[in-house]
Amino acid sequence: MPSKVISLKKIVKIRKELKKEGKKVVFTNGCFDILHKGHVHLLKRAKKLGDILIVGLNSDSSVKRIKGEKRPIFSVRDRAFVLSSIDVVDYIVIFNEDTPLKVIKAIEPDVLVKGADWDKNSIVGREIVESLGGKVVRIPLLKGFSTTSVIKKLLRLSPKNK
Repeated sequence: MPSKVISLKKIVKIRKELKKEGKKVVFTNGCFDILHKGHVHLLKRAKKLGDILIVGLNSDSSVKRIKGEKRPIFSVRDRAFVLSSIDVVDYIVIFNEDTPLKVIKAIEPDVLVKGADWDKNSIVGREIVESLGGKVVRIPLLKGFSTTSVIKKLLRLSPKNK
């Protein structure tokens, strides 16, 4: 695994040090199955909201439960490798649960970021972050950039569909 990928136990220790240093921690999460411009846009905007960006990455089994048997397209190792090459990403924590609630409770981010397609009240961890004085930020999506739209386009381009 890339060096940016760390355990929950280790990120909790790092978070304590960052708090002492007065650093603002931003957290976002997702499957990041087929990384595209929309993902990078969200990550760059998220990083601007603080000093350190931690990305929660769904494990393969978690993606499969959420997105269906045909997903993920790429393994968690591959997804973590690509995510770790993005300069604004400081740390990646892989989680096996369907939601990042356990990670959010453990690291207590100052800012929780999701795409604007999420209703603020349905964002997992919102209550925790807000109860600690943090904020939840919804970032507008780039039109036409979603993993689902990329997969649909690939299927249209497939020789079987011509």
